[in-house]
Amino acid sequence: MLPLQGLRLIAVEQYGAGPYGTMQLADLGAEVIKIENPREGGDMARRVGPFLLGDNDSHFFQSFNRNKRSLTLDLKQPAAREVLAALARRADGLVDNLRGDLPERLGLTYDALKAANPRLVCAHLSAYGRSGSRASWPGYDYLMQAEAGYFALTGDPEGPPSRMGLSLVDYMTGLFAGLALLSGIIAARAQGVGRDIDVSLYDVALQNLSYLGTWYLNEGHEQRREPRSGHPSLAPCQLYRTKDGHIYLMCNKEKFWPALCRAIERPELADQPEFRRFADRRANRARLTEVLDAALLRRTTAEWLERFAGSVPAAPVNGLAAALDSDFTRERGMIQAVPHPARPDFRMLATPVVGAGEMPMRPAPGLGQDTDAILGDCGFSPERIAALRRDGVV
Repeated sequence: MLPLQGLRLIAVEQYGAGPYGTMQLADLGAEVIKIENPREGGDMARRVGPFLLGDNDSHFFQSFNRNKRSLTLDLKQPAAREVLAALARRADGLVDNLRGDLPERLGLTYDALKAANPRLVCAHLSAYGRSGSRASWPGYDYLMQAEAGYFALTGDPEGPPSRMGLSLVDYMTGLFAGLALLSGIIAARAQGVGRDIDVSLYDVALQNLSYLGTWYLNEGHEQRREPRSGHPSLAPCQLYRTKDGHIYLMCNKEKFWPALCRAIERPELADQPEFRRFADRRANRARLTEVLDAALLRRTTAEWLERFAGSVPAAPVNGLAAALDSDFTRERGMIQAVPHPARPDFRMLATPVVGAGEMPMRPAPGLGQDTDAILGDCGFSPERIAALRRDGVV
């Protein structure tokens, strides 16, 4: 039995952050009922290219929505409230990732649904929160990276500010929303009362500043970009040149420094005053880079990795293809088949959770493919479902 089997969630979601979070819950066994607007062709992610799987399906959409069910519902229609209440009666939680001012207008809050289910937990993922001066603002990952300081921390010091290559603010906010939702459900099961819980892209982007934020708030230190993607305070921890490219070393404990010196056949470096401790190496980082480049240029990255294995933390600097095609990625079982009607050989990255049981691997649903079944389970007759469909509610 999967850890979240028996958990039923309503997901009023679109694009990336919300769907990413609920997909993790679906992978772990939760039943996630994805609400999609039939008038808009469902989640806009269905049409995000360049790689499509049909008229209303894409690789992008599949990457965020496997193992879910799809129900079409136009929440702006008055009759949608009846359907939403019926869904809420049978659900443990509701999650949405809409603009901050929309959940209340669409009846997605705890106050709007507690009559149907007083134990329901409503998790709201927005750009800037549901209150305050930006509640009605749309917002996306890259905007958060720009405003929260990520651009200023990413890239070479001599280059322009840069975003990181992945939408990590979206992903982290989706995970926070999932964590908040599950926490609320645990409390509701103990206390019998649900609640609203909020997370926002902006707040998560700031919270992820972590120790850099602590340094600034307490010492006034504003961290800048370091050469070669270096760690702000630990060395050696950056890119170094090899005979055929680059390698990343992370000697983030003192014990790894002498181990590195032995591995590159320069054991005397470990006791040189300018390199003996972290503070010494940080103060002499430029000189340390010269010394290590000269030593590492003698062998290829693969040769150094074989030599460092298990003793010095090191990694190759892969492109996307090399990362996904690597033997170690296959060894970890991180590539799994998810047969799709349009692509029987379709593959996706697996969940990183190990030991929770055999994870489901169903492709993302077609638009509204589960509408009749879900409404039937909620007590709607075939005639009533036909009427809702005729009126454009579902």
